[in-house]
Amino acid sequence: MNPMTGQHAHALARPPRSTDPSPEGGSRARVLMWCLWDTGTSAYNSVMLTFVFTVYLTSSAFGSAEYTSTVLSVAMTVAGFAIALTAPIVGQRSDTPRSRASFLTVNTAVLVACTALCFFARPEPGYLYLGVGLVAAGSVAQEFATVSYNAMLPALAGPARMGKVSGWGWGAGYVGGIFALAFVLFGFVTPGFLGIPTDDALNYRAVALFSAAWILVLCLPMSLAARSMPFRAHDGAVHGPSPAATPTLGGLAGPDVPVSPPATRRRGIIGPYRELFATVAGLWRVSRATVFFLLSSAVYRDGLAGVFTFGGVLAAGSFDFSLTEVILFAVAANLIAALGAFVGGSLDDALGPRRVIVGSLVGVMAAGVVLLFWHGKPAFWVCGLALCLFVGPAQAASRTYLGRLIPPGRDGEIYGLYATTGRAVSFMAPGLFGIFVSLLGAQIYGILGILVVVAVGLALLLLTPRPPEGFTTAQV
Repeated sequence: MNPMTGQHAHALARPPRSTDPSPEGGSRARVLMWCLWDTGTSAYNSVMLTFVFTVYLTSSAFGSAEYTSTVLSVAMTVAGFAIALTAPIVGQRSDTPRSRASFLTVNTAVLVACTALCFFARPEPGYLYLGVGLVAAGSVAQEFATVSYNAMLPALAGPARMGKVSGWGWGAGYVGGIFALAFVLFGFVTPGFLGIPTDDALNYRAVALFSAAWILVLCLPMSLAARSMPFRAHDGAVHGPSPAATPTLGGLAGPDVPVSPPATRRRGIIGPYRELFATVAGLWRVSRATVFFLLSSAVYRDGLAGVFTFGGVLAAGSFDFSLTEVILFAVAANLIAALGAFVGGSLDDALGPRRVIVGSLVGVMAAGVVLLFWHGKPAFWVCGLALCLFVGPAQAASRTYLGRLIPPGRDGEIYGLYATTGRAVSFMAPGLFGIFVSLLGAQIYGILGILVVVAVGLALLLLTPRPPEGFTTAQV
């Protein structure tokens, strides 16, 4: 792709800061509701999937550790395949105001129901499949709802505030997960101040009811207001309660990108996939930057996920952290990541998401390299928290980078592709972590696997061409 001329670069310059105190396309109240949704669903990730309920399901009450872990792994793998195959289609079909609101609300309700029903997974082998199946189904529902949730960002925030709003949403998710996890650990588990009996694992099962209530309460405002959220139509106009106050983002779609109105889109089973391939082909012809970014972000996002996936494992196995120290580090890590997301959001709007992502990935790699050579608990606290500081901005800025590239009317579909590409390469960081541990004979060298994935993603991002004129709403 030809380098951008000075005139072209000027066309992509950051838009002037709005004098309206509310974000373009949505009031402060709508932005708050949008952020609260992430705060609510984060309890599912931190409590149900990572630290508490899956630990309960893989305990000896349900069978051997090998058997229960295998069952959980298979279930989550199936869920991942389901998401990878269907997320773009779910997003495609949510590219109308009513359907987007419906997909968000219905899938949030399914997530709440699956979480609450986990209460009935009694500590007996016969209930293992029930518990694991519900956790996997909830994971699918959450991912589908997240596609619609992410698709609201471009119209809700507008180009001048997209970074800040995305950063606050991502940071709110980190903070929500920590508060939910802390309440569960001290209220239900260790032993809980709520005084819930431990007979029949009632305290662990009650965690599911608490998590369901947490998700319901914090996600309810967004679910009720979903139909009133601003919506970016296929013609580029932003529609909402006060259309006159919102900018028109026309000119995004290139002439060769098939951007059909929702009423003319193909239905059935095969039709949506044909339309999806046509969209990708059109993007490849007109804005290869979008396709390259989907690929590069999938790779480095897997590396960033590996920081949290293996952080606790490394703390305990290579740096002799006790369980209490691991929990304290997890709390600190999420708070630091939230701080990074908050600050990174403002830098995103000022500098552009590409610079924020590149700087964050370089920071992750630098902290990881230092950790390889500096041993001891102080080293892990310093370098581990530095790693987490850069994860938040990179994740939040990735969402806005894509949001600035999506043709109008395709927000749901392209964010669905964003989910699919992430799932497609999710084996890289875990696989390379294990390979380096096996080859070099020490767990600490698993860090190299994570760094390799981040480095490959960074290299692909640096090779990603700049978007053509008219294909971005602001500086990227």
